[in-house]
Amino acid sequence: GGTTYDSFAPVKKDFLSGALSEESLKKGLVDALNALLEPVRHHFTTNEHAKTLLEQVRRFKREGSSSTGSGVVKLVRRLNLVELGKVQPKSHLVVAPFPTATPTLQQAMTVLSQLRMTPTTTTTTAPRVLYLADWTARVVNACDADVKAITAFYDILVTALRALDPQLMESTTIVLQSEAILLDPSNYWVSVINVGRHFMLNHVMGEHMKDSDGVGEGVISRLMMVADVMGIEPASMALPADEVSSVVSNLVTRFYAEKLDGTTMQAPTITMNNGPLLLLHQRESIAHKTDNDEYFLLDDPKIAKSKMKKAFCEPGNTTFCPPITLSSTFCFPPSHGNDSLVIHRSPENGGDVAYTNQADLERDFGSGALHPGDLKAAASASMVSVLETVSKAIQSNNDANKGAKALKAFAKKKAKSKGKK
Repeated sequence: GGTTYDSFAPVKKDFLSGALSEESLKKGLVDALNALLEPVRHHFTTNEHAKTLLEQVRRFKREGSSSTGSGVVKLVRRLNLVELGKVQPKSHLVVAPFPTATPTLQQAMTVLSQLRMTPTTTTTTAPRVLYLADWTARVVNACDADVKAITAFYDILVTALRALDPQLMESTTIVLQSEAILLDPSNYWVSVINVGRHFMLNHVMGEHMKDSDGVGEGVISRLMMVADVMGIEPASMALPADEVSSVVSNLVTRFYAEKLDGTTMQAPTITMNNGPLLLLHQRESIAHKTDNDEYFLLDDPKIAKSKMKKAFCEPGNTTFCPPITLSSTFCFPPSHGNDSLVIHRSPENGGDVAYTNQADLERDFGSGALHPGDLKAAASASMVSVLETVSKAIQSNNDANKGAKALKAFAKKKAKSKGKK
């Protein structure tokens, strides 16, 4: 049998005299420590919450590197929506625009144009993801960071998208940022911090941003965007063709190349696209802009004709001709359910004519064979139909219908507040 010690002095005495060997001392210490730790081990193997915490700690310890058959692969702390089953791998990512009090038809068609850029092969189409960055919207103070208004905007936008192209949207996964982040908030925010630690501030700000422009929009939101991309891990993504998106694109590309090299993650192919320009007028200054300059998702279909009647339409000018652009967008493929634009004219003016593509429409308008009045009349009918489709969809969707009322109230309140200044 062994000897049991209950204090330090006898252990020291026997060890120094040789009565207690080094091997016996070490074995005794191991046995004592195991007995001490056994209740803790039992807790972390039987308690579900404790088991989850232990697995997180083990995962964090493995973060530095992981051995594979081909060498060492770096592991990166990030939100992993593929692993969490939220999105499919190798998707095509489109980020919805930040909310405004007046969602426009332009915003909706830009999103659809970007979703239609999904890479395809002869047999497959990459899965599509539409990302609603509601938390980042609050960071950039969109809609004054009003949660109700932000939610209303996205409800209206998604409903309009489904009405304008139901087939495309049926195959699109919609991800709400706040819900996605809460699936693994710790890893998400660590990834945001790591992106921020990697880049110099001036790289995140870009060439034209000033310190006075605000930390949220210029810095934090861009760091979050890189973290969002890592979380979805798309094979491709489409961004608006603007300065902010250029900065974000550069940050994503650089972070993958400089920080994620040696991981299994591959940088997405990024394209810039704004879709067709659907403005009814081009203004030199935003101060001169009016509600008649474009169509809004909450427009009453009855005003479609009056807006088109006031639209810019210079005879022979096909460089900027809103009636042609709008008609081509909503009457020709890939517009859902349409394939032609019919111009109704009296026999003495050439009779009815049907167009199936924008090139023929521009040719006849440019040559004078198609009169601006006849073009506007057909375009007006087309836009009435478009706005009716969107309006009916919003009215029949409970969330979107409530959102429309909430957003109109918010816009009215904002306009009233602005008028007092």
